[in-house]
Amino acid sequence: MLLRSKNMRTRQEYDIIFIGHVCYDEVIHQDGLRTITTGGAALYGAVAAASTGKTIAALLKLAPEDQKDLDALKRCSVRVFTIDSRETTRVQVIHRSPNMDERQIITLKYAGLFKKDEIHDLPAGHIHLAGCNDHEFSLDFIKAIKQRGYPLSIDMQCFARYNDPKTGEVTFNDDSDKKEVVSLMDKVKLDILEVKLLTGTDDVEKAAEIVESWGCPEVLITRSDGALLRSGGKMYFEKFSNKNVYGRTGRGDTIFGAYLARRVDHEPAEALKFAAALVSIKMESPGPFSGTLEDVLNRVKESS
Repeated sequence: MLLRSKNMRTRQEYDIIFIGHVCYDEVIHQDGLRTITTGGAALYGAVAAASTGKTIAALLKLAPEDQKDLDALKRCSVRVFTIDSRETTRVQVIHRSPNMDERQIITLKYAGLFKKDEIHDLPAGHIHLAGCNDHEFSLDFIKAIKQRGYPLSIDMQCFARYNDPKTGEVTFNDDSDKKEVVSLMDKVKLDILEVKLLTGTDDVEKAAEIVESWGCPEVLITRSDGALLRSGGKMYFEKFSNKNVYGRTGRGDTIFGAYLARRVDHEPAEALKFAAALVSIKMESPGPFSGTLEDVLNRVKESS
């Protein structure tokens, strides 16, 4: 668990720390292919971020007996810290149509909300709240992290996805805290379904402007064909170049992790181009990104 003193920020040891659940993903494709991988927004994002060469850590909530399944993080030199929970989050993702943005998500188990007293000072230049649904971060928790002075980012899926307490089925809904959450962020990510629910429009450029007006200067929106970024009042768009979609699960987590890390020392347009290339490679096979920096740079050249 992290870490040291009560109220003061410690020195930076990591460029980014990803906070979230580990999640076992069972994905059922339209053609009947079924895959089970160790994932979760924090894991997918941290692996992608580490491929840039930045110093990355992940603070993960999971059952102690499942810590053996974190090899993907250790292989790419992500420093792992854990918080014990009674069980590890498990979800089933069902694709019934060729449109990979249309999917049924069922939560079978979940590790529970992060609590303020579980986390002290984090030696990071940036904190990413990598949640998958409404069972990870409360508004009070987010405020407590922000009050410690950290630059923050979040994936708004954890404020648009709700778990039915009886069936576990995930539904997408508007959230009354959305504007306050966004106002606390330096960067925010949404997908096309979340955009429509939270802003009332599926026009991604208009939606990006709306989210920006809530108080966040950088907004990344993904959809099936690519990703749009609004930063500094300017719009950028990059198409995906993947040849199949068997690795669709984790798309948003991966692209945002790659973008956040590349953005540490690159301009927005270049960071977006890099992240779109990396996630295109990832979407061609299940599980977290397993390529190299050279693979991504080559894909950038091929797609230019």
